[in-house]
Amino acid sequence: MKKSAVALAALLAAGFLQGCESIDGGSRDQQGVSVTRLHLGQEIARGEIRVESVDPAQASSLDFAQVGGRVERELTRLGWRVTPANPRSEQVAVVRFSQMGGGETAVSELNVRIQRRSDATVAWEGRAQLQGLPPASPAERGALVDRLTEAMFRDFPGESGRTIRVR
Repeated sequence: MKKSAVALAALLAAGFLQGCESIDGGSRDQQGVSVTRLHLGQEIARGEIRVESVDPAQASSLDFAQVGGRVERELTRLGWRVTPANPRSEQVAVVRFSQMGGGETAVSELNVRIQRRSDATVAWEGRAQLQGLPPASPAERGALVDRLTEAMFRDFPGESGRTIRVR
């Protein structure tokens, strides 16, 4: 088991470094979401899972509720039983949403890591990025998060270690 954890860690590091790429400017509708997914190519067990923020201080925020709810929807669609009230579920989806930059252009990024709680072994990790104008309203932010989550989980688990564009 430790060999697979080390292999996954190396794969994750190499994949995310390889997956770094520049996204030319333009509107969100003209460019695709840049998506990188990493896994060991093994079947990922579906069962109870809890969605948690990478930052515990953000766990009860409205912003995380918006993002976490969309990740929960995708995990449910893929066959997991999302259990928000079970802080001891064996599987956990650790989520981080960030926006960098501002003014004319910002990069919005969603990261999700599905791992075992008992030993933190990562079964799957994904990153979705989109460059464009920052959302001007909560509705636009919700639409942006929808687009990122849908792109990230499309054709789950996806090809490991390759960055693709999802339009």
